[in-house]
Amino acid sequence: MIELERIHHVTIATKSLEKAKEFYSEILKFKEIERPPFKSRGVWYELGQQQLHVVENPKSETLRLGGLNSLEGHLSIWVKSYTKTLQWLEEIGLEYEIEPNSVAGFSQIYILDKDKNIIEFAAPYHS
Repeated sequence: MIELERIHHVTIATKSLEKAKEFYSEILKFKEIERPPFKSRGVWYELGQQQLHVVENPKSETLRLGGLNSLEGHLSIWVKSYTKTLQWLEEIGLEYEIEPNSVAGFSQIYILDKDKNIIEFAAPYHS
């Protein structure tokens, strides 16, 4: 049996590394971390104890064409405050969809990056 500990990282594709870095580094303010010198172009971000790896792959089969659909594969990041996260998204002018009282047992906020990768911010109810 495999002894699981935690998710280490999630990798998503981007058509343009520059546009992805603008979104994740400048808009979302994710902390960039050192990435080994792979032959591919990419950037890594620290997300608490986990990591987000963004790799440039313009012909990726995982890049979506449609709008936001939480039933599609997505990355979920636990945040401390639902209310503060909504306020911040409003301040930076980023569109989102919400499930404030989700049957999942926590509040959910969904956004799209520039490649239509779905990101969920999950938080305790009414925090």
